[in-house]
Amino acid sequence: MTVVEKFLGVRVEIPEDRRYALKQGLWGKVMDNAIAFGLTQPALVLSGGVKGVDWLVEEDTPVAANEATVFAITGKILYIDTPVSGRVQFNRMIKENPSRIAEDPYGEGWLFLVRPEKDIDTLYNTLAPWDAYLESLKGSEGFKNPEGKKGGVSGICKAVYTGIGAQKI
Repeated sequence: MTVVEKFLGVRVEIPEDRRYALKQGLWGKVMDNAIAFGLTQPALVLSGGVKGVDWLVEEDTPVAANEATVFAITGKILYIDTPVSGRVQFNRMIKENPSRIAEDPYGEGWLFLVRPEKDIDTLYNTLAPWDAYLESLKGSEGFKNPEGKKGGVSGICKAVYTGIGAQKI
């Protein structure tokens, strides 16, 4: 387990026993002839947490790689794609209790399973290893703002935050 002590003001973990879809911050792990996917702790921190989820496709239907399958309400609207193709099954528990996603992101907080029709090992290995995921985060607001300062650290964030603070409403 890799630990980042300060990522946007919080401590986050990145398991080394999984593969990752870099674009959306999803982890993947082979479980019972399927690949389970969930949001990583860094992705949850960057998104502001998940307040609700809904499915965009029917359970047990075939999905293509990069097809949007989950609609999540976070600090913004988030469409989550399946990183690999196959038949999708959803974690019904998180729809009823979305707080489980943050409470146990690498366990019971998984989002969906994909049962590939092709060789599972080949598809699983198309995902990035943990160290590539960690490297991809280095340009994110989480690493640029390790203390989690309000208004961020980028010039644009500071300008917007300062501008809002200067307004007389």
